[in-house]
Amino acid sequence: MIQTKHQLCGLGLALGLGVAAAGLPQAAFAQATMAWEPKKPVQFVVMAGKGGGADKAVRFMQSIIAKNKLAPVPFTPINKPGGSGAEALVYLKGKKGDPHTIMFTLNSFYTTPLRQPALGVNIEDFTPIARMAEDTFCLWVNSDRKDINNVDDFVKAAKAKGNGWIMAGTGKASEDNLLTDFLNSAYGLKMKYVPYKGGGKVAKELAGNNADSTVNNPSEQLGFYEAGKTKPLACFTPERIDLFKDAPTFKELGKDFVYFMQRTVVGAPGMSKDAEAYYQGLFQKVFDSTEWQGYMKKKALQGKALSGDALMTYWKKERAVHKQMLMKMGAIKG
Repeated sequence: MIQTKHQLCGLGLALGLGVAAAGLPQAAFAQATMAWEPKKPVQFVVMAGKGGGADKAVRFMQSIIAKNKLAPVPFTPINKPGGSGAEALVYLKGKKGDPHTIMFTLNSFYTTPLRQPALGVNIEDFTPIARMAEDTFCLWVNSDRKDINNVDDFVKAAKAKGNGWIMAGTGKASEDNLLTDFLNSAYGLKMKYVPYKGGGKVAKELAGNNADSTVNNPSEQLGFYEAGKTKPLACFTPERIDLFKDAPTFKELGKDFVYFMQRTVVGAPGMSKDAEAYYQGLFQKVFDSTEWQGYMKKKALQGKALSGDALMTYWKKERAVHKQMLMKMGAIKG
């Protein structure tokens, strides 16, 4: 049926009167039908200390959002590294239903709840917003060690020093601890693992010759590497990293071991579907931006974006893998 202009105007007036009669002003009705957006600054919690890979990524994403005006409110980074991320997990758990609090995770997202069941944290309760990347790991030593230029040299030196060899890392039974355990087991070493709060601090300890080695992410050691203070010996990746073409993979060296760390945005439990959809859309824009794609390349980050059910499936799979790793190293029981 074709309607005249006057009929359409009359229909609009009738609808407006109907809304008002229902006790809902037209302005409020229009606002109610708009897509959800945050109404106040968003807390962007980091499960690690300042200066590490997670912290740097969050602050870079914050800059992309602000520069490109992707959100109507600012995103405020808040570092909560205590207890290998337990502080951050408990904090986000307590924000149930809050659409203005999100978190950026490491693999301690899996290991800390497994190691500390008393926290009462179940990762399946959180809202799966967006996996932004998978970070890589390399074995690093100080460039002053002229006697160490490959993994064989490293093994020889570490064996000679025994438990006096210090491997600096981030948190007990964290990603770094798991990789240290692998190296000790694979090469018959007795390295002492010493945890610090944040990958940035770990990188500084190695650059300052206060530790013998680390398994930092490239983004954490890159500045010291470019300054000639540290050097990578091998990486825990399937293929060589473009930034470090001379560093072989452990697979090349006969150790079939590959390890990545998730860089994922997580929402509070009970977040509304509208808020979840908003953040998923926002971080897809961030992921697709030329800035983030350039950052991934520069920092040797890998992986595609994941969200929703696919991300939850990924979490469950990785949690199962890390449970087996923790059991093997004796950190938890079956």
